[in-house]
Amino acid sequence: MALPPCSVQPLKKKHSSAKLEVIIAVVGTVLIFILLGSSLIICYYLKKSRGSLRMLSLKKPYQRITYNDLLKATDGFSAVNLIGMGSFGSVYKAIMKYDEAEVVAVKVIDHEQQGASRSFVAECEALRNIRHRNLVKILTICSGVDFRGNDFNALIFEFMPNGSLDKWLHPENHEESGSKKLSLIQRLNIAIDVANALEYLHHHGAVSIVHCDLKPSNVLLDDAMVAHVGDFGLARFLDKKVNDTSMTSTSTSGLKGTIGYVAPGTFFI
Repeated sequence: MALPPCSVQPLKKKHSSAKLEVIIAVVGTVLIFILLGSSLIICYYLKKSRGSLRMLSLKKPYQRITYNDLLKATDGFSAVNLIGMGSFGSVYKAIMKYDEAEVVAVKVIDHEQQGASRSFVAECEALRNIRHRNLVKILTICSGVDFRGNDFNALIFEFMPNGSLDKWLHPENHEESGSKKLSLIQRLNIAIDVANALEYLHHHGAVSIVHCDLKPSNVLLDDAMVAHVGDFGLARFLDKKVNDTSMTSTSTSGLKGTIGYVAPGTFFI
């Protein structure tokens, strides 16, 4: 009795199914290795870039200045080194090396004056994001306590060899009146420098800043007689709306300016 021939069709289907499973497993394994490899590469470069940024940030850190450093550099905040006084502090000439500078200006905040702490915060806030050739350059700050345990805050600025504009317009001694005399061209250049500084503060910063205390004693002159606007303790910050139809402002105190204030355009006469 002859037997019917065996059917091979189910074997073919089984063989094809097994082959497909092998292909899927191989492809899946390859994809997993690719993903793992990519993740490792990404992590490596992220770690490397973070390390590079960390090295970059540590490449030139701010020089730390203590109260004792300033005390020594100003000879105990001696009156001989006093170069200016304001509503919230005094400015001293300090003989100390900072980067390439051998002399710096130190503004010491007088915490006995009402609003001095707010003025210090406002000045730090104003100066931390602004950079312009006609603004006084801040180098660093000192915040701590003095030898009596009292709060001590100071701002360290680039030193201006030719002092304030006020000293040139109104010399203290009659003997200096001949040597400290501004020509018409110098007065015009100073006026342009101040105007450039104000134009930058009002229109080209992240936040518009109004100085609120612009006067000759707050305009400082470098060795080339280039003017630099300083003292932002009374600055007002304006936050512009998108359509510029309205603005909100923040400031440090209600009263602005200085007694005897004169409009900016008149103190060059």
